Parts: sequence; C-alpha cells; structure tokens
Amino acid sequence: MKTRYRKWVNLGLMAGLSCYLLLGSATPASAMHIAEGFLPVQWAVFWWAVSLPFFLVGLRSLTRITKQNPELKLLLALAGAFTFVLSALKIPSVTGSCSHPTGTGLGTILFGPLTMTVLGSLVLVFQAVLLAHGGITTLGANVFSMAIVGPLVAYVVYKTVMKTGKQKLAVFLAATLEDLLTYLMTAVQLALAFPAVQGGFIASFIKFAGIFAITQLPLAISEGLLTVLVWGWLQQYGKQELQTLKLLEQES
Repeated sequence: MKTRYRKWVNLGLMAGLSCYLLLGSATPASAMHIAEGFLPVQWAVFWWAVSLPFFLVGLRSLTRITKQNPELKLLLALAGAFTFVLSALKIPSVTGSCSHPTGTGLGTILFGPLTMTVLGSLVLVFQAVLLAHGGITTLGANVFSMAIVGPLVAYVVYKTVMKTGKQKLAVFLAATLEDLLTYLMTAVQLALAFPAVQGGFIASFIKFAGIFAITQLPLAISEGLLTVLVWGWLQQYGKQELQTLKLLEQES
C-alpha cells in the first residue's frame, strides 16, 4: 500500500516539475480566461445558465465513478491537480483575458467530458477565490469554454483518432485541440459581448481569435506534448488504474 502511494506522489511531483520546466513561470495576469466583472451582466448570467446543467450532470457522473471504483479517487485528484497547475500558468493576451494551457485533456481521456466538467469547474472556483484569477461573475463563461467545450472536443478527437489504433497520437491531438477550441470559444464569448462597431460579431471574433493565436498555438502544442509525457508515466506507474478504466487495452 505504501509503495503504491509513493508511486503516485512521485508521479505528481514529476508532472508538476515538468509543467514548470516546459512552460516556465508565466507573467502574472489579472484574469483566467475572462476577468471578474468584464462581461456585461446579461452575458454573465447567460453563461451561468448554460453551464449549470452540465455541472449537475457531471456531478452524477463523478459520484458514480467514486462509488463504483473508489480506488480511482487518487487518479481523479491527479487529473484535477494537472488541470490546476497548467491553467495557473498565464500569459497576458486580449484585454480582460489571458492565454494559458488548460490541462483538461488528460482528465477527459481518463474519465470522460462530464466528469472533467466538474473538475474543471472546481479548478476555476479555487483559482478565482484563492488566486484572484478570473471571477465569480464570469465563472459561467469560463466554465463553458474550459470545462465544457474543451473536454467535449478532447473526447471526440480522442475517440476518433483511436480508431487508427495510435493512442499517443490520439492523446496529443486531444490535448492540443481542446486547448485551441477552448480559446476559440472564449473569442466567441468576447465577440458576442463586444461586437465591433464595423463588422459586428465576425470582425470582433477575427480580432480576438487572431490575438489569442499568437500565444495559444505554441501553448497548445506544448500542452499536447506534456500530456503525452504524463500519459507515459501513467502507463508505467498506474497500470492497474488504466486497466480499470479499460484504457490500456486500446494501445496498439
């Protein structure tokens, strides 16, 4: 039991250290995705209303996993910690927002998009309350982009690419594309809230997405590579858990 606990501690330490070494210590920003109070009230309320049902359904999924397989709780914690560490590394981007890795791809591959919605939401709450990154009023919008859209993209990409039998490629593409689509969704949210005087939503979206792309493309690729690295560690140190999740059986 002690040996098993030590291997997960070592895995967590290696993952955290790799995050720091790979992406560096990013310049602090005043926001995580969209800053507190930045969205007009009607849009803040709208995104809360859209995100809440996904969170409630995700709670049911998370509860089912912990009841049926309590031995997976430590792996759930690792997935949440991975998301927390990566999404805490921020680079200032669009006014009122920032660029950073999201880290939701790994948890999605392991537990599915619904469970990752809950883990991602908890990460966003902790960072808003404890680190002043993001906020409560904009939490619904941030949850929708990072904890709903991102995991859904990761899930679809992973399942699609796995049909080729190339698991590491599937992990890389899932983590990379969920990161990029998270920020495209954020650009949509900002464009809806702040349409350009000339060109409206389309012009505003092109501007926001273009600015995000400068920092987000390299971050997304880095996140994909790091997720593959952590996946390799999981195959080495967490074979039993991956077998329980029926993920090792897919390896070609």
